[in-house]
Amino acid sequence: MDRIDAMKVFVAAIDEGSLAGAARKLGRSPAAVSRAIAFLEARLGAELLHRTTRSIKLSEAGERYLAACRRVLTELEEADIIAAGERSAPRGTLTLTAPVTSGETVLRPILDAFLEAYPTVSARLYLLDRPVNLIEEGIDLALRIAHLPDSTLLAIRAGEVRLVVAAAPRYLAQHPRIQEPGDLNKHQIIAFIHRGLDSWSFPPLPGSSVPRTVHFAPRLVINSIRGTVASAVDGRGVTRLLSYQIAEQVREGALEIILKGDEPPPLPVHMIAPHGRISVPKVRAFIDFAMPRLRSHFAQLARDSGDRAIAAPS
Repeated sequence: MDRIDAMKVFVAAIDEGSLAGAARKLGRSPAAVSRAIAFLEARLGAELLHRTTRSIKLSEAGERYLAACRRVLTELEEADIIAAGERSAPRGTLTLTAPVTSGETVLRPILDAFLEAYPTVSARLYLLDRPVNLIEEGIDLALRIAHLPDSTLLAIRAGEVRLVVAAAPRYLAQHPRIQEPGDLNKHQIIAFIHRGLDSWSFPPLPGSSVPRTVHFAPRLVINSIRGTVASAVDGRGVTRLLSYQIAEQVREGALEIILKGDEPPPLPVHMIAPHGRISVPKVRAFIDFAMPRLRSHFAQLARDSGDRAIAAPS
């Protein structure tokens, strides 16, 4: 049996979540998929998958081998692209990842339009609020909202977003005025679990190097952005989120951003990719298609929230 082909079967089984799903995707019988996995396990002398009647789960060895398989298959694809040169048109499966909210509201509509424009490309979009190793997990492109560490990844700037404090106008009208961060400890706080459960930090005052930290006992803690936004809109308290996460509610007047003068520096938004992937036609085509739309979106977001729009360098 061909080892590279067996690797493709193994990766497909994990991506589809079952041997039957891999069989459907690859147009093979479930028995053929099982034989490919068994071939790899016999060659390696290790069990790659724990199987039940309904699901599969990677073993510890399988997790390591999956990362290696993705790297090998990606490098083979890149070699084919280089050999084909300019004759190669965008095709195949494009794999992307993004945070849940920005992926749903910003990246997904762009991806839908891209797939309509490029019918020979299909896509997988993984919405994950966790760091992703692009190379090990076989990801072509990622939308990142954060200060990026130095790395071998290619980063293309799309814009920036702010970390803001907001509340419903009716809540603000019924409670003491919030003029500086210290006033927050007199208010009901809706804490999003990833933005501080019992304190929020603000930049130092002029002439000081010590950040200001406001401690509180939250009235409500929520682990979803949608739930946090909904409770804030309902007037249940003050919350802290990224500006794009409440852009619609601010635009409609359902939420009001406060303490603008006490916000930390904005967070940059980038599209990132492993350097080797940028020459792959489907990846290059998506970057060329998506970047103007992403920059326009984040520039409009800045205008809507009263910021100056910053031109994003390529």
